Amino acid sequence: MPERRWTPYLLILPASVFLVVLFLIPLGQTVWLAFSDGGRPTLDYVRRMAGDLNFAPALRNTLLLTAIVVPVQVALSLLMGTMVAKIGRGRETILWIWTIPLAISDLAAGLVWLSILQNSGYLNSLLYSLGIIPRQTAWLTYQTPVALFFGVVAAEIWRSTAIVLIVIVAGLNQVPKDFGEAAAVFGASRWTRFTKITLPLIRPALQSALILRTVLAFEVFAVVYALGGRNFPVLMGETYIWQHENQNYAVAGAYAVLIMVISLAATFVYLKAIKVDPERLP
Repeated sequence: MPERRWTPYLLILPASVFLVVLFLIPLGQTVWLAFSDGGRPTLDYVRRMAGDLNFAPALRNTLLLTAIVVPVQVALSLLMGTMVAKIGRGRETILWIWTIPLAISDLAAGLVWLSILQNSGYLNSLLYSLGIIPRQTAWLTYQTPVALFFGVVAAEIWRSTAIVLIVIVAGLNQVPKDFGEAAAVFGASRWTRFTKITLPLIRPALQSALILRTVLAFEVFAVVYALGGRNFPVLMGETYIWQHENQNYAVAGAYAVLIMVISLAATFVYLKAIKVDPERLP
């Protein structure tokens, strides 16, 4: 019947309208805001962004934070997912415990780690009571950039590793056990089974986890703001500053466009670097 030809399009119509109204239109407005002045195309706001005192540190901190946090989270998720796969009773409970940080907002997670790492925090108090440090130390100031950086790294790893873990575990559940058992019969070691069987079969999940986590890492803000404030500039933090404190929406839009471009570039790299066979997709 002719009306059946339109059924698939009618089914995706609500999602398409949602995408256009709440994503494509605001995206177009943001790009136009960043590259126009009084209706005329201009690069003045991009130049102002690039000339900002905090631009270079924010770009460096964002990229460095992503380069460290994402690989560590993927490695931890692979390790944790493999461990969970070998557990029978209590598997769901362990997964539930490991994913508790997902129920905590970014800002709340930052405040949790602030209570641990600040001058009078739990870690300082513990080290001082044990005699490891002579006095309580300030680690989250502009005078201790390395300690502040690794404090943010620790908070981000604790907060968002569960996102990667869920995707990895979903991928591991799709790996047939027969493959590993057959390889073990022929004498393949655990490492060989993991690298030659498990990793190739979870490429779709691994690709999705890397893209999702990398994009979110480029948008990190609340945890950084709670721990270091302006002492640790990141791209999303500068976007917030220019929009809400400086009231310059065009420069804020330029920062937002830059974050989008970096995210799209990273996604393209992952799509090309991690080849996924369409026949292996679930």
